[in-house]
Amino acid sequence: MIKALRRAGDRRRQLGGHHAWRFEPYCGSEVIALDCETTNLDPRRAELVALAAVKVRGGRVLTSESLDLRLQRPESLSGDSIRIHGLRGVDLWGGEALGDALDRLLDFIGNRPLVGWCIDYDVAVINRHLRPRTGFDLPNRTLDVCRLYARERRRVQPDIEPDVRFEAMSEALGVPVMGRHTALGDAVTTALMYLRLCHGRALSA
Repeated sequence: MIKALRRAGDRRRQLGGHHAWRFEPYCGSEVIALDCETTNLDPRRAELVALAAVKVRGGRVLTSESLDLRLQRPESLSGDSIRIHGLRGVDLWGGEALGDALDRLLDFIGNRPLVGWCIDYDVAVINRHLRPRTGFDLPNRTLDVCRLYARERRRVQPDIEPDVRFEAMSEALGVPVMGRHTALGDAVTTALMYLRLCHGRALSA
């Protein structure tokens, strides 16, 4: 309810503005698989390290139509944080400014639905950085492959609690893990899992 009210308020404020079209219903057939790499798992404190998005259209993952962004190292990120969270040096240097990266992300995703593994986390982190710059949260409809997978697993095996860990899901769906813990690799893997679920492919035992 709170999310819906906030979105309605955002839409009213953007009427007639540059971003108004983002709040209109999407009438196409594409979705965008989205993934973020961050400094920790707390959406209230996490800083963005990398962003990736890939288009899914006509039952295909279009890796040729993707966005893969590394961000500048956050000033608040200490050496201890780097060690604790296992971040790589390549993820922290030479990247884009946060504002520029968010602008490119907005342009890429448009008003298409967003697909992700635990997508609420990614959207929450992005929104925390996006709202101060634009005055709105991402208005895109979201689809969580964890929820889709759990629903299908319970339909097939109602007495077993689904294992929604990333690697467990990909194995059960017969999807190869592409570059785990890289934003683009996880986005592509998530897109493949989404397609398996949409096409009703049988889950392995």
